[in-house]
Amino acid sequence: MGSVKDYFSNLGSGIASLIKGMSVTGKEFVTPKITEEYPDNRDNLPVADRFRAVLTLKYDDQGNHKCIACGTCERVCPNGTINLDIKQVETWDGKKKKKLDKYMYDLGSCTFCQLCVSGCPTDALEFSNDFEQAVFTRGKLVKKLNYLPEKEEPKPTPEQIAKMQAEKEAKIAAAKAAAEAKKAAVSDASAADADPLAGIELNDAQKKALDAAASDPEKLEKIRAAIIKAAQLKAAKNGATNS
Repeated sequence: MGSVKDYFSNLGSGIASLIKGMSVTGKEFVTPKITEEYPDNRDNLPVADRFRAVLTLKYDDQGNHKCIACGTCERVCPNGTINLDIKQVETWDGKKKKKLDKYMYDLGSCTFCQLCVSGCPTDALEFSNDFEQAVFTRGKLVKKLNYLPEKEEPKPTPEQIAKMQAEKEAKIAAAKAAAEAKKAAVSDASAADADPLAGIELNDAQKKALDAAASDPEKLEKIRAAIIKAAQLKAAKNGATNS
C-alpha cells in the first residue's frame, strides 16, 4: 500500500515540476526578442560606458598626456601586463626628471582589475569600452599606449632665464657673505686668544690704570693679570648664579 502511495506522490511532484518548467518556457516563448544585428548595427550598438575593454593613455587636444613615468601602474599590476621604458632627461634649469619612452600593454594577460587606473596619481589612464579587439596572433595584443611621438622638454622663457640667473647670483652672494662672516669670527677668536684682555669689557678705572702703567712693563703685566683674574672670578660667579 505504501509503494502505491509513494508512486502517486512522486508522479504528482513530477507533473508539478513539468508544469512549472513549461510555464517558464512559455513565458520566454512570447517575450519580445532583442537580438542585435551585429556588425550591421556597429555604429549605434549600445555598450555600457563602464565596460572595460582595453587600457588607454588619455591624450588632450594638443596631443599631451599626463603620465609622469612614476611606475605605479607597473608595480600594482598583478599579472605584469604593463611594462614601462623610462629615461632620464635634463630640464632647462639643470634638474633631472623621469620621462616616458614606451608604455607597453599586453591585453592578452590583462585581468581588467583597474588597479592601474585607480592608482594613477595624475589620472593618466582609463579603460575604453571599444570591445572589438579580436586579432589572429597574440603578438598583436601587445600595444604601445603612447602612440604619439613624445614631445621635447619646453624651452625656458626670458622671464624664467632672468629669474634663474637672479637666484643663482643671490645664492653666490649669500655664500660669499657667510664665508666672510665665518672668517671674521675666526679672526675675532684668534685675537681674543692672542690678547686675553681683548674679550674683557674694561671700566674707566681699569683703563686709567693701564694707561698709567704703560711705561712700566712689570707693573703693566701685574695690572693685566689682576684684571684678567677679576674677569674670570666674575664669570665663574655669574655661572654659579645662573645654575
